[in-house]
Formats: sequence, C-alpha cells, structure tokens
Amino acid sequence: MLFTAGDIAAKLGGKVLGDRTMPLTGFQAADRARAGDLTFAENRTFFERAEQSAASAIIVDKTFTSERKVLIRVHSARIAFAKVVPLFYPEPGPPTGIHPSAIISEKADVHPEACVGAHVIIGDGAKIGARTVLHGNNYVDENCVIGKDCSIFHNVSLYPRTELGDRVRIHAGTIVGSDGFGYVQEGGKHLKVPQIGNVVIDDDVEIGANVTIDRGALGPTHIGKGTKIDNLVQIAHNVSTGENCLVVAQAGIAGSTKLGDYCTLAGQVGLAGHLRIGNHVTIAAQSGVMRDINDGEKWFGTPAQPDKQMKRQLLALQKLPDLLRRYNRFEKFAKPRIMTPEELAESKAKAEAVKAAKAAKTAAAVELALGKNT
Repeated sequence: MLFTAGDIAAKLGGKVLGDRTMPLTGFQAADRARAGDLTFAENRTFFERAEQSAASAIIVDKTFTSERKVLIRVHSARIAFAKVVPLFYPEPGPPTGIHPSAIISEKADVHPEACVGAHVIIGDGAKIGARTVLHGNNYVDENCVIGKDCSIFHNVSLYPRTELGDRVRIHAGTIVGSDGFGYVQEGGKHLKVPQIGNVVIDDDVEIGANVTIDRGALGPTHIGKGTKIDNLVQIAHNVSTGENCLVVAQAGIAGSTKLGDYCTLAGQVGLAGHLRIGNHVTIAAQSGVMRDINDGEKWFGTPAQPDKQMKRQLLALQKLPDLLRRYNRFEKFAKPRIMTPEELAESKAKAEAVKAAKAAKTAAAVELALGKNT
C-alpha cells in the first residue's frame, strides 16, 4: 500500500512536520526499517533510534523535532501504531463457503455468508452468524450460538449451549464450556457435581490460544464485553468478568469469582473462589489473591496485599540481613558469661582495690579540709 505522510496524518488526526508528500510504503520497527517505511517513537530513547534509522517518517506524541526525518505528531503514538498497521497490512476479507469435509446438522442454522472450514462439526440447533469463519477442525456442539463477524481458529471446541456475541475471536486450541471442577465427598470417594450451566461471551471479546473456560454449575460463566484473555488462562465455573478486562497469560480464576469492569490480571495471577474484585483493579504478576478487593486498588504479592503495604514489607525485608548482623554483634558482647573461680577472685580483688582507693582519696580530702580550717 502506498500513502503519503499527509494521508497518514489525516487518518490519525495528526500534524505533519516536514514534507507532507513523503511516500510511505510500509511500517516497521526502527531497527528493521528501510527507506519508505514509517515507524513510531514513544520516548526519547526510541526517538533517537528512529532518527538514526533508515525510516522515512516517524510517528511521535511529544514535542520532538527533527531536521532529518518527517514527523507525524499525534495524541498517542501507541494508539496511532495500532491504527496505522492495518492500513499497510490489511487482513483479507472473510472467506465464504462450506468445505466438503464439514459435517453440519440439518437442524443447524448457518448463515449463507459464513465460512465453515475443513473437518468442522456443527451440532443440532447451532446457529452461525454472518461473516463468521470457522477455520477448521472446530467442534460446535448442539444449541451453540455464534454471532456475526467472529473468527474461530483451528481446533477450538464449543460445548453445548455456548453463546458468543458479535466480533468474538477465539484462537487455536481453546475449549469453551467444559465441565466445571466440582466434587463432594461421600463415603471416602469424590462424587461429581453436575455442571448444567453454560458459557456466555459478549461482543468484541478476544480469547488467546489454549484457554479453558468452564461452564457454570448452575447458570452461566460470563465473559464481559470487550474483555481480552491471553494464552493459557483457566477460568472456572460461574466466574463473571466485567467489561474491558485484561487477563494475561497463565492466570487462573477460581469458581464464582466476580470481576468488575476494566480489571487487569497480570501474568500468573491466581484468584481464589467466591471473591468480589471491584472496577479498575490491577493485580501484579504472580500474585495470589485470597480476599475481596475494592474499586481502583492495586495489589501484588503472595498472599496479595495493597501495593503500598506490600512495598513497605519488601523494603523492611531488604533491611533484615543488616539488622541480623547488628543484632548478632550486640548479642556477642551483651551475652552474660559464667566466670571461673580465679576470674571471680581477681574481679573481687580489683573491686576491693578500687573501693579502698576511693576511701583513701576521700579520707585525704577530709584531712586536708580540716587542716585548712585550723
């Protein structure tokens, strides 16, 4: 694709500093850019690298100036990056048609504009929306509903009654709607609790590869609108996320925990079951959360605590080795020691000598005073 710097600025609502007619044919990181490429810089370090690169223009969001490069100044270089890349590298339009190897129930409803790839199985009562693509080796069980403009990548399985909204993307290997992990003990054995709920995924959700989302025991497991889930995440039965949450790789959410809107769970976070996490909460990587969290709080650690409290504890721990050394030195000199009989006699003799010397000094002072008076 060929654009000018002026074209890009117009699409981003930005301003060109330099030659508006500069032709741009691609987008690359600064260290890989060639003549004709556009790149971006969020800070001074990146800007210096970009200015030294072969790129023809740089997207910036600060008051940078350059005599060597054309600049396109925008409100946010990071957001501009996300918007510009699809201009140069647009995704192909959704394919259509049904692969001859697909197995589709006569009771299923597949929109004519949908695409069903190789070795896809669609069960009774399932509904597939317009322009949705099942890429291949997918299993869509009975009474599943998939909305419009969805992309279901290879080897994704949807258990019965799973519901997807519009523009949902699910990457390879993910399982949605498997049994929740629920057992009760009877007679020394684990008795399985039936899981008769389903999974409901709202519009504009993206789910990474090899994610598992269990269906509810009673009622749905719910993923809120606009939420993004990274690879290798486990979401247990009856969990509910709010809208626009971010759940990063290898996080795990135990059963019936509820997340508010705009929550961020960093990598390998673990949430215990039946918790209530407020809106705009951030939990740092590898934290283990055992308690409810209020709106807007930031927590980290295992067990997780409010960030300021945890930071104070970590600072105290850093001082602990020095405190131990100081304590050991004090203890070495302060610890009482049992004296030998010889040491005891010597100490007693010294004490008596000191006492006698003080007495003699006092007597001499008294005698001197009496002599002066006479």
